Amino acid sequence: MDLMSPPRPADLAMRIHRRHDIVTADGMDGVFRVAAALRESGYRVRDFSADVREGVVLSSLTCTVSLTSDESELFIDQLQQVQSVVSVEQW
Repeated sequence: MDLMSPPRPADLAMRIHRRHDIVTADGMDGVFRVAAALRESGYRVRDFSADVREGVVLSSLTCTVSLTSDESELFIDQLQQVQSVVSVEQW
């Protein structure tokens, strides 16, 4: 499944909430790119917060996304392809 494909109904029962810490460059533009990718993905985003500070090169985001275990690594790999994403960690 690619980042832009919504989850199949059969997968919904096997999903668990996985927290992701994302570091981005490009200030608010970087944050908006990640937010747009999450919105377009069709995945259920339970929580989303961003910390952008003037004069700081990198920004941080935290989001909780409902994923199956099979989607988890693929989701991280695809999120890292979004312009401005520096790193993604899953908890």
